[in-house]
This record gives sequence, structure tokens and C-alpha cells, in this order.
Amino acid sequence: MSVTTAGARGLPTRWRAGAGRAVAATALLTAVAFLPWLSGTDPALTVLRARSAEQDPTPAQLAAVRERLGLDEGPFVHLGGWLEGLARGDAGTSWVSGEPVLPQVTTAFVVSLTLMLGALVVTAAVAALVSARTLYLGSRQRLLRGRAGVGAAVLAALPKFLLASLLAMVCGVWLGWFPSQGWTGPASMVLPALALGVPSGAMIGGLLDQALPAAFHESWARTWRAYGLPPGRIARTALRRALSGVLPQLLPTVVGLVGGAVAVEKIFNIPGLGRLALEAAIAQDLPPLQTATLALVLLGVGAGLVIQALRRALLGPALRDGALPALHPPALPRPRSLPWIIGCCALALLTLVVAGLLRDPLHVDTAARLLPPSADHPLGTDALGRDLLARLGHGALRTASVALAVTAVSALLGLLIGTATQAGAGLTEVVSTLPAVLAGLLVTAVTGPSVWGAACAVCLVGWTPYAAQTSALLEQERASGHLLASVSFGAGPGYLLRHHLLPAVLPALLRNALLRLPTTVLVLASLGFLGLGEQPPTPEWGRLLSENQPYAELAPWTVLAPAAALALFAVLTVAGTATGRRTPSRRPARGTSPGSTSGA
Repeated sequence: MSVTTAGARGLPTRWRAGAGRAVAATALLTAVAFLPWLSGTDPALTVLRARSAEQDPTPAQLAAVRERLGLDEGPFVHLGGWLEGLARGDAGTSWVSGEPVLPQVTTAFVVSLTLMLGALVVTAAVAALVSARTLYLGSRQRLLRGRAGVGAAVLAALPKFLLASLLAMVCGVWLGWFPSQGWTGPASMVLPALALGVPSGAMIGGLLDQALPAAFHESWARTWRAYGLPPGRIARTALRRALSGVLPQLLPTVVGLVGGAVAVEKIFNIPGLGRLALEAAIAQDLPPLQTATLALVLLGVGAGLVIQALRRALLGPALRDGALPALHPPALPRPRSLPWIIGCCALALLTLVVAGLLRDPLHVDTAARLLPPSADHPLGTDALGRDLLARLGHGALRTASVALAVTAVSALLGLLIGTATQAGAGLTEVVSTLPAVLAGLLVTAVTGPSVWGAACAVCLVGWTPYAAQTSALLEQERASGHLLASVSFGAGPGYLLRHHLLPAVLPALLRNALLRLPTTVLVLASLGFLGLGEQPPTPEWGRLLSENQPYAELAPWTVLAPAAALALFAVLTVAGTATGRRTPSRRPARGTSPGSTSGA
């Protein structure tokens, strides 16, 4: 593809991406505007109760609120009036407090943006630590074995709200190193940034660690080694090559650090944008909710444009000219410890589940509240005196099945939407700005609270990481020389899809999905905790973490048991995929130079 052709096609592509952003943003803001009318409850009643929880309003008071807020006029009139005022710099006034909305949203946005930047620093540092070993060994041609990604899976499975509670308790209260509450200065940012950044960094680092061997396996790396170029230069070039495929995962991460950090903001009492949007949605306070949603949309679109520009800068002219080499992972043997890791995790998890299934998960014994682990209760009891081992065992199948189903549907949707790289990019940028909690409120308003309603809400926003990854990988694969060669030999779309495009996308997409499995469990739990998903007393792992989080300091075993089970589940799924990777059919013959082998 020539430079002229690429430039001629760039303008229509940008127009289609812009149209996708406009349509998605309009649909999202319209859906938010319908929330008070979809909820099934009287918006006037919700607003009055948000003003005074103890107030029992009369019909006359409700009618007065409806008339003053114009609720009888319908959602389109309110949306049009809000947009008209926004053009004049006026976002309206809060239905609950009566204060101007724009100063509230601006302050919350600045707080969340500052917290996001701090969390991104932690994310980058953790990702660098996770992938440092592969980067070092690969640049020196000493990468002789693959990695299972167990460490990254454990860190990615850490519940952010549980990590936030532990950091606030240990580093804030016990040691007094940093503030555990409020937003008073740079020191207040440290603990919440760690709580948000460590799991996100582990996820990004795990994906990067799996992509680096393919970059070191390219022909340029072997040529550079033969010419004696320093390992540092080889490492930087390989990192640049592998990072281009992982970089789009920062888009949902960035927006998630702003709009989806509601639990962390509550634990540290941070007045952020996610917390403001959630409180406005629960109170059906439409003006601040619409303004906060618009701020998230603008942030997502801006972050998407920046990430896209960074990707194109990393790949350089090769992407424009269709001269990218294909990334094919080398045939590295599995780690010797991998079968033992899988066996130990499977045995431990199976033991917990079988032992728990033999007990009653719903038996309440108020005389045995918050008991530590003992012979009668091997994992202790919760705040109602229920046996944690029983609840853990009975919740295993439901937790795993729902999480796997949601992950599979989200990955499939992401794969389908990501293939439409032109219009799908704008749609992905906008939908990734919608917090799962807000999506849960919108879905629940139609379906009512249920586990499948929560699952639909997560699927509604959970496809965006996979779509961003699919779009990036397909763009690189379509710009590769071997694909253009296949086209020149008469290969049709079906052949290209089966033999080039899907093999380039599916392995990375699968690893991404498995790394995000624990996150899916926790998102479903957060919706259940807010009354939007799984309802008590169902013994589900994420719900065990949510309902026992207030007792983490008094009875740490109530959260350690489900957290450990979630980590075992994450390690088992991630390590299990490593068993299916290719291994070398033979070892290199003696005397063969390392540079001539297929696996660096």
C-alpha cells in the first residue's frame, strides 16, 4: 500500500470513527436521560427520600415536586433543555441539593483525573516488574522456557476494594504512613493509587509478558544479535513492537480508574467522579448524572485518540505502508513446575468445594458469629454465624459458570465489534466510559434485580477490552507483508479470516479473557452488593467478599478465604491455557548457534 493510498483512505476512516463516537454518545446520554422513567419507581419519591430519608411524603408534596422538576414533560424535553443549557455553560442544578451541577462535576473530575494519573504510574511500574524477566532474558537470547503467568494472575485477581481496605487499615491506621480518609493533598493519593494500580498493572503486564517472546522471535532481532548490537537496544525495540498490541487495553483501564473506582473512593472517602455518578444515579438526580456521564464520554474519546496516536507512533511507517512483520510466538517448552502448579491449585480448590458441599450454607447460628477457623468451622464463620466453608463450596459452581458465561459472551461480542475497525473504534471508546454499576442500574430498571440482569449489564460494557484488542491486532495483521502476499496470490476473505486474521487474534484474546475472569466475578459481586444482581442469601464468591469486607479488620478470615479461592481459580484458568501452547518438536542439535533456532 502506498503512502498516497493510505492517506486517501484515512479521511473516510476518521469520518466513520467519528460517526461511531457521535452515535454511541447520543445513545448513552439518551439512555441515562430515561433512567428515572425506566426505574419503575416515582422519581419524585426518590428525590424526596434522597433529600430526607425519614420523610414520608404526601401526595400533594409529590405532585409539587413533579411540577417543579417538570417530570410530567418526559425525558426528551429534559434532555433537550439540559443540552441547550450546556451550550451556554450551564449544566443545570441538582434536583436533590439545588446547587449548580457544573462546579460539583468539575471538582470531582479533577480529583478523579489526579487519582487516575497516580494509578497509571503504579500500573506502569507493576507492568514493568511483571514483564522485566522476559524482557531481560529475551534481549540476551536466553529465553529458553515459556511462562505460565501465575504471578500476574494472582495480582490481577486481587479485589480492588479488599486491597484498598487492607492498605487503609495497615498503612493508614496501624502504621500511619499515609492518610486513610479524605482528599487533602498528594499523600492522600498514594494508597488509593496502589489499590487501583496493582491489579490493573498485573493485567497489563501479564499481556505484555505473553507478547514479548513473539517480538524477540522476529527476524530483525536475530539479525541485530548477529551484528552485535547491545541487548538494551534490542529490548527497547522489542518492547516498542509488543507494546503496540497491548496499549489499547489501557483505554478501558484508564476509564475504569475514573468511573469504575466507586468502591475505592468510598473506602478512602474520596469525592471522585465515579462516586458522584453512582450517588446521582441511585437518587435519580438527573442533571449531575448526565453531566458526569458526558465528562466520562469526553475522557474516553480523548484517551482513545491519544492511545491510537501512540500506537501509530510506535509502529511507525510500517503500519502505513503495509510492511509490518507478523508476530508469531516461538515454540518455547512449558515451565517444569507448571504441572505441579496446576495439580496443587486443582487439588486445593476441589478439596474446598467438596468439603463445603457437605455442609449447610444457609444455617444461621447467632451464637457463633465471626468465629476464627477451628475444627468445627475450618474457614471460620461470617457475621451471621454461617459456615464460610459451606458457603464457599456451594457458591463455586454458580460463581464459575456465571463468570465464564459473561466472559465468553463479552469476548465474542468484542471479537465481532473489533473486526469493524473503522466504526467500532468510536463505539468502543464511548461504551468503555460507562461504569458497570451505571449499566447495572439501567438494565435493572428494565429487567429487575437478578443475577442474569447483572450478567447482561456486565456484558453490555465488558466487551470493550476485547474489541480494542481485536481492532489493534487486526490492524497490525492487515498491514503485514505475508497477508498482502496471500491477497496477491488470490486468497479470498474466508481464507484470510481462517488462516491469518483469527490465528493472529484468538490466542491473545483468550489470555486476556482468562486474566479478566476474576475481575468479572468482582464486578458481578459489586452489582449484587448494591442490590442489582445476585440477591442474598445466595452463596456466591464475589458476594462473600462484598458482604464481609466491613469485617476485614475484626475477622480477616471472612475475606481471606474467598479471596484465596478466587486467586486459585485465576491461577488454574491462566496456567491451564499454558498447557495447550506449542512445545518444540525437537531440541536444537549440538553445535547449532542459538541465533539459528526458532525459539529465542
